[in-house]
Amino acid sequence: MMAIQLWRRVEMSDSSIIKVGQLSIHYLVDGSKTGSVGMFELKVPPNSNVSPPHSHAQNDECVYVLEGTLRYAVDSEVRDLGTGEFMYSPKGSTHQFSNPFDTEVRALIVQSPDIGAQYFRDVGAVVNTGAPPDKAALMAVMARYGLTPPR
Repeated sequence: MMAIQLWRRVEMSDSSIIKVGQLSIHYLVDGSKTGSVGMFELKVPPNSNVSPPHSHAQNDECVYVLEGTLRYAVDSEVRDLGTGEFMYSPKGSTHQFSNPFDTEVRALIVQSPDIGAQYFRDVGAVVNTGAPPDKAALMAVMARYGLTPPR
C-alpha cells in the first residue's frame, strides 16, 4: 500500500502565537485531533519562568534547538543544548527546560502523539492572569492532558 503524504506551507502570523507567561508557542502541526505527531516552535526569553518538571503519560517529546542555548533535563541527565542539538524525552520520563543564558532560545518541539495547541491555551488561561498562577488550577490542566509533576 502506498502512503500518501500531504504537504502544506505553514504561515507564521502573530494571531497564531500562544503566550504562556513569557513563553511563546507557535504550532506548526497540531496532530492532537488525529492522534498523530505534532510540531511547534517554542521561544524562551532569557531567565524566564518555565514549566515545572513533569512527565507525559502518553507523549514522547523531542526538542531541537534552532537558536540560542537551552538547558534541558531528562530524568537525571542535564545538558545545555546549542543550535543544532537535540534531546529526547520518552513518555514517562521527567523533563524540564530553562534558559539561564543571555539570549532568547528558539526550539522546535516534536511530540508523538501530539498534546495539541489547546493544552497551551488552557495553561495560558491559568498563568496569564497578571497574578501569581493558581497552582491547583495549573495542576488540574496538566492532569487533564496526561502531564504529572514528579513524585
